[in-house]
Amino acid sequence: MPPIQNNHDTSPARSPFDLDGLRVLVVEDSWHISTGLRMLLEARGATVDGPVANTADAMRLVSASRPDVAVVDISLRDGELSYELIASLQDRGIRIVVLTGYSDVSLRKDKATVVLQKPARDEVLIASLRKRE
Repeated sequence: MPPIQNNHDTSPARSPFDLDGLRVLVVEDSWHISTGLRMLLEARGATVDGPVANTADAMRLVSASRPDVAVVDISLRDGELSYELIASLQDRGIRIVVLTGYSDVSLRKDKATVVLQKPARDEVLIASLRKRE
């Protein structure tokens, strides 16, 4: 008797939010948030650099491997603000998604693809990462 063939695809359905092939830098000083971001992004197929909690570590990662997009918090470890990092990443042609707890961010609109306030819904974040300028 020949083996029974299963003609049903049992692989997970591809989501319109898949991030396959996207390299994402995560710059976030909260361990819980950064770990959650990494798990979410990797589950959607992204390659994640980091997470890192300060500008110096972020720039070390960028010099080793250029990300397509960066998820950056405004307030980093030890009171460091990420405005200079955002400008440097933008100068390198890296798209920026700001994910912050601040309700009012002093950032020119052309400096980031989008500014999301924490907590952001997963699908909104994923869509923001896929958005092309």
